[in-house]
Amino acid sequence: MDLRRPLTRLLILAALLALCSLAALGRLAYLQLFRYGDFLARAEHQQQRIVEISPKRAEVLDRNLHTLAMSALVDSCFAVPAEIADTQMVAGLLGGVLDLPPEEVESRLASSRSFVWIARKLPPATSARIAALNLRGIYFQKEDERFYPKRQLAAALLGYVDIDDKGLGGIEYALDERIRSKPGRMLIFTDARRRWYDSTDSRPDAGSSVVLTVDENIQFIAERELAAAIHRTRAPAGSVVVQNPSNGEILAMANWPTFNPNALAGSPPDARMNRAISALYEPGSVFKVVTLSAAIDEGLTTPGEIVDCEMGAIYIGNHRIRDHKPYGRLTVAEVLAHSSDVGTIKIGLRLGAPKFYDYIRAYGFGSPTGIELPGESRGLLRRLENWTPISVGSISMGQEIGVTPVQMITAMSAIANGGLLYRPRVVLALRPAAELSVPSQPDPRRVIRETTAATMRRMLEGVVLNGTGRLARLDGHSAAGKTGTAQKLDPATGRYSQTQLIASFVGFAPVNNPAVAVLVQLDSPVGPHEGGAVAAPVFKRVAEQVLAYLNVPQDVPLPARTLRAKRNPRDEIGLADVADFSPMVRESSKTPADSSAHARREPLVPASTVALMEGEGVAVPSLAGKTVREVTEICQRLGVNPVLVGTGIVLEQEPPAGTAVPRGGTVTLRFGRAVPQSSPGSPSLDPPIRPPINISTNPPARLLSAMIAGGGR
Repeated sequence: MDLRRPLTRLLILAALLALCSLAALGRLAYLQLFRYGDFLARAEHQQQRIVEISPKRAEVLDRNLHTLAMSALVDSCFAVPAEIADTQMVAGLLGGVLDLPPEEVESRLASSRSFVWIARKLPPATSARIAALNLRGIYFQKEDERFYPKRQLAAALLGYVDIDDKGLGGIEYALDERIRSKPGRMLIFTDARRRWYDSTDSRPDAGSSVVLTVDENIQFIAERELAAAIHRTRAPAGSVVVQNPSNGEILAMANWPTFNPNALAGSPPDARMNRAISALYEPGSVFKVVTLSAAIDEGLTTPGEIVDCEMGAIYIGNHRIRDHKPYGRLTVAEVLAHSSDVGTIKIGLRLGAPKFYDYIRAYGFGSPTGIELPGESRGLLRRLENWTPISVGSISMGQEIGVTPVQMITAMSAIANGGLLYRPRVVLALRPAAELSVPSQPDPRRVIRETTAATMRRMLEGVVLNGTGRLARLDGHSAAGKTGTAQKLDPATGRYSQTQLIASFVGFAPVNNPAVAVLVQLDSPVGPHEGGAVAAPVFKRVAEQVLAYLNVPQDVPLPARTLRAKRNPRDEIGLADVADFSPMVRESSKTPADSSAHARREPLVPASTVALMEGEGVAVPSLAGKTVREVTEICQRLGVNPVLVGTGIVLEQEPPAGTAVPRGGTVTLRFGRAVPQSSPGSPSLDPPIRPPINISTNPPARLLSAMIAGGGR
């Protein structure tokens, strides 16, 4: 082959070009047929970005389907830095609106070319100011923000969420997977220069709504009275728990200190603690109900047996234990009524350590109750083999054992209901979409015989009538309970403090057919510190209001002083200086986020009513024909204190309708059945009397029907 010939050289060049073309075609075929998916994924990774949007959390409702926690759409601001020409100028403008250092905003803009969050879940006023700047490369995306319309009401029980709407406490954390749906997504498309040119978003689905056993009105009563007691006694902490003893449902769980979950950043960590399930304390004399009920159940004593209380002193294992008073001979019922340590220890020693330990465990102490809340403490109960020679004596009077408020009220409820221990619970039902799910509950466990429980109820009634709990005596209802005053350990000395004490009262009412059990615990009150002096009056105020609200029939006659009552509760409890916990009227100081959420909602009370309450007085409306429950709700909204006489519907009221009374004043109402004025044979014009609320139903029929129909707020 002559390479000098032009034709030969052209043929060789053509062959080489053909080989190169074949190689290129083969490479293209390989990339298209075998590597297509890989390169497509790379391109999408470069051109698209997926940003998660906060999931929509379902509502949390009280037992009457009133909203306690909800989600609302707000604006979140993001930027596409590739579109911003002057980053420094934009950072300065945004920093001024968001109250952030311009350097911080600029560093966020420098972190990516395609997408960066500037500020999430902004108040409407702030997002409007940013939009008014009309900055290129600055955009908005709708996100769901958690909002608590009643602010601090039941805050520790409800819990709180983080910026991504993940539950961090309370029910929000315990049922996070049920309440929280899958997060939504925003898909952002960018060009070769990383400039945003399109986006699509998918909204998250809602989770399962949670219906609590809590009643927001009873919760409000508990929190208001706890706040008043804290103010009066200057105690740094405390709890009030209201339970239905017939099924274990928690109707209210109040804690102090408290916080506003809408403004979480300003609350200290101890305010977020649910003390009712987490705070351990030595119960003191309240625990004597366990000691005496165990001895009576074992047939070791009777209420009428005489016990020599040794004039207030007893020796156990070279330790001298002294009574708070030098009692001589007392019956067992009087030992409980007067809270004699010596008498209780003598009865506890008859039980012996093994049998006593079995009863303590049967009452649920030393193990979690199983309530549907995170952070529950199991209590403090040493194993039997670790008991010392004086352990039986110490534990008999409530020392050397640690309990939580929810454990203590659950044990008292077992005595109230006839000897059955129910697991306390706060979740009444779950509602995913249109379905209804009622969580299964374990069967109650019998702790003591029914006859023993009846005997203890009579003895505990004696505590209120003739013993240390006289200040817990109710107007119109019988009550039973036990006072407790427990010394706290001084960390500096390792001994019991003479000034730092836990004052408590646990009781129930009415005695024969208990509708509610109430626990009051105050940590380290200043001044009077006995449970009968500072905790029993709080029980009285809470129980009276709750029983009236639930329309529980009165079982004892009202004293004459109550019928003539014209007292002003504000003067008694100093509410003028206590924070207003009303979930319906007063606006507390709010963060911008809180204010914006309120701006989108209608007020729960008319502005005219609010103006009256903030002014000189409240105009009392006509309450004729109203039931006890309706009157209680109206008076609570108005901020006045009802004195209820009788049952049925309102026949008379004092002062009359239209009279202005000061906020916190008293309205006395007489109830009964109206006498028809119509002629014979004509239909009655009397308004119907609503039946009492049956809070034992699980869940109430009216609640289930409303939920199945998709009702509720």
